[in-house]
Amino acid sequence: MTERAFWTEGEDRPSRWLITCDHATNRVPDWVGDGTLGIAPADMARHIAYDVGAAGLASRLAVLMDAPVILSDFSRLVIDPNRGEDDPTLLMRLYDGTVIPANRDADAAERERRLDRLHRPYHAALARLAGAHPARCICAIHSFTPQLRGRPMRPWQVGILYSWQDVRLGPPLVQACREAGWITGENQPYDGHLEGDSIDRHALRHGRPNVLIEVRNDLIADQEGQAEWAARLAPVIEATLAAAGL
Repeated sequence: MTERAFWTEGEDRPSRWLITCDHATNRVPDWVGDGTLGIAPADMARHIAYDVGAAGLASRLAVLMDAPVILSDFSRLVIDPNRGEDDPTLLMRLYDGTVIPANRDADAAERERRLDRLHRPYHAALARLAGAHPARCICAIHSFTPQLRGRPMRPWQVGILYSWQDVRLGPPLVQACREAGWITGENQPYDGHLEGDSIDRHALRHGRPNVLIEVRNDLIADQEGQAEWAARLAPVIEATLAAAGL
């Protein structure tokens, strides 16, 4: 049986936008540690294993924007699709205070197996969808935890991330979100440029306009929150692109 590394919705939708969700699920394939990474179910439900609420937000946003969406179907702890193949954090051994036993002794052969069965098929499909529209724009949807262990609370509702290599949409989207009344981080809670990540690979290297949106996960933990934030974000994203004249 073929391993499912991802799924797509609305591939025939006409928008130039492509919505991506790199960390959509916390699924562990049965061939990885017998279907478990050796950590507690409570940890697998945390932000360390996937972006809580991001899949539902991405799907709803794609419907509102009449855009295709691609979502990964494996935990970021199995192998992180938002990292380049040579990134040292591709297989995390420790994340936010939790040791990942199934990754502690993972060797080069195991890393290659996970790349071949999960990471590479996801990126091949993402590349195909990105190239399916001649004027493609990419909107990556993520979520972040309100607080890392031992760290201060994060104040932002939304974070807009962008690379210094492409500032066409990021800064105006930050401004639009703030004008909408949302507490918005600019390249917060993370820096927006990471060599080899999904935006770098599928947007920056091809000159495609792009945005990466992080929503605090307590705001989108249920379907109501996901629908609410999709309805808020969709018109702001589209108006920002229209105003940029790209």
